[in-house]
Amino acid sequence: CQVTTPNKSRRQTVIPWPSQALLPLHTMAEGTETKRPMIAARETGPGPGRYALPSGVGYLKHDFTKMQQPAFSFGHRLENSMFKKDCSPGPGYFVDPRISRYGKDGTPSYSILGRQKDPNTFKTPAPGTYSPEKVHPQGERHAPNYSMGQRTRYRKGDTVPSANSYTLPQLLGNKIPSKQSSAAYSMTGRAKTGSFSEDLAKTPGPGRYNGVDPNVTSKKAPGYSMLGRSYMPGDSTKKPGPGAHKPESVSANKPKAPSFSLGIRHSEYITPLIIDVPE
Repeated sequence: CQVTTPNKSRRQTVIPWPSQALLPLHTMAEGTETKRPMIAARETGPGPGRYALPSGVGYLKHDFTKMQQPAFSFGHRLENSMFKKDCSPGPGYFVDPRISRYGKDGTPSYSILGRQKDPNTFKTPAPGTYSPEKVHPQGERHAPNYSMGQRTRYRKGDTVPSANSYTLPQLLGNKIPSKQSSAAYSMTGRAKTGSFSEDLAKTPGPGRYNGVDPNVTSKKAPGYSMLGRSYMPGDSTKKPGPGAHKPESVSANKPKAPSFSLGIRHSEYITPLIIDVPE
């Protein structure tokens, strides 16, 4: 920012920006200065896309510093079915000539009615309608009459068995209660013990049986047992040995020379490494 004074020397006073305050100003002569180039790393202000100027088009959020022209809008179509119905007649509307502005014409009109139904609904039967031979003589007994009923209808959910589901009883053996049968005989199975085919080599030998304990039949001898090893109670934690201590490294009670370390060089022009960008 440059400010010009009204004196005759026309001296220009330059006020540095905050981002240029750290740069030294070297003046070569009175009224002149050396301008250093602008470094983008020192510019920490917002960019051009940071500013959002109000729009000058339309009437919503219009820029109040500019003149706003009148705005017009179109009406929308009504969605109600009452307004969509066309109530006015078209060019082909037929006007009844019998109707005038005073009402309907009073000329009488006639029409032909349809044929009425026969009021005599009962019709007398003819002589051939009767069958007197089918009438049973009065006072005589009737013979029994039989009729066959219709087949019972099955429901869709009923599981009707098929023809191959039925089996006839067998006629062999003596276990049929409704049939006469002869004497029946059966053969028993071969016995494994005492038969001619029994394997005698499977008999247990003398070493198969255990000897009798002498303590059962004689006086029992004294018995002894050994207990486990017992330890005296004490501390089982590990203790450091003599070589674990380093008394020569202790400098808390001794005078010590000052020590220095080199720090890490930092540069404000290096772009930081961004690993995770928060949303």
